[in-house]
Amino acid sequence: MKKVFIDGSEGTTGLRIHQRLESRDDIELLKIDSEKRKDPEEIKKFIAESDITFLCLPDAAAREAVTLAEGTDTVILDTSTAHRTEPGWAYGFPELSTEHRKAVAGSRRIAVPGCHASGFIALVYPLIAGNILPRTYPLSAFSLTGYSGGGKKMIAQYEAEERDGELDSPREYALSQQHKHLKEMQAVCRLRRAPLFSPIVADYYSGMVVSVPLYGDMLNEQWSLEEAQAYFANYYAGEELIRVMPFGSEEEHASFMAGNQMQGSDAMRIYATGNRERLLLTAVFDNLGKGASGAAVQCMNIVLGAEETKGLDVRR
Repeated sequence: MKKVFIDGSEGTTGLRIHQRLESRDDIELLKIDSEKRKDPEEIKKFIAESDITFLCLPDAAAREAVTLAEGTDTVILDTSTAHRTEPGWAYGFPELSTEHRKAVAGSRRIAVPGCHASGFIALVYPLIAGNILPRTYPLSAFSLTGYSGGGKKMIAQYEAEERDGELDSPREYALSQQHKHLKEMQAVCRLRRAPLFSPIVADYYSGMVVSVPLYGDMLNEQWSLEEAQAYFANYYAGEELIRVMPFGSEEEHASFMAGNQMQGSDAMRIYATGNRERLLLTAVFDNLGKGASGAAVQCMNIVLGAEETKGLDVRR
């Protein structure tokens, strides 16, 4: 039985990882005393005792925790932004390629993708890999997220009895075009320029819609919508946690994309909509699922050689 430690188990991501693991019979969850959860020596002891440690921490704390793991054989799964583009770290999105899955399986340092980045990369990486999209394409993306993506502080703001009236309305943010996920979005997809990225937070707990619009005549290969859908369906064929939706299936929702459509699930849906001239590719998932905790547990399963979806909500 493998021993697992969650450093930061009281945060949003850590709590959900704990929920996914607490009933499993193939691991033992190590629990640190709440009064010592920020004590470096105590953390170091738990990391050393564990086979796998999840880091659910702010970036600086995650970097410090990695130094505490030096000299151990512990596999580190970092859910922060700190190591997603660092050399020597596997990027924890196994569906992207055979190489990504092998890297996750064989690495002791795995960076779990960011939530916004997961949707963008799921749509753009296959196009770069297939030479459909030029690396110089001036990409843009919109991302709608529930407020849980902002962590405990934002959750408290939205759930307060007396709150600012602006929270009743969707709010665009990262207006400086310096969002922390941009670096991995560009690096993982090997883009020559960073995309224009507009994230929006709205008054619902969790769930995410990430859309990437494309001009058909600027692609290396001219597509119909049917061909676009078929390309993604083939690319992600056999993947249990990514479902490319049948052509026209958005009509089941009256052609609306609800942010909470995949709430509670650890899977992702991909849609191809629009027309030949202007394609709209969309990823719908839970920012706490495939966008965070679910992805982290999926990577752990691969490391352990367990069923990849073990302990996950596979509703697609």
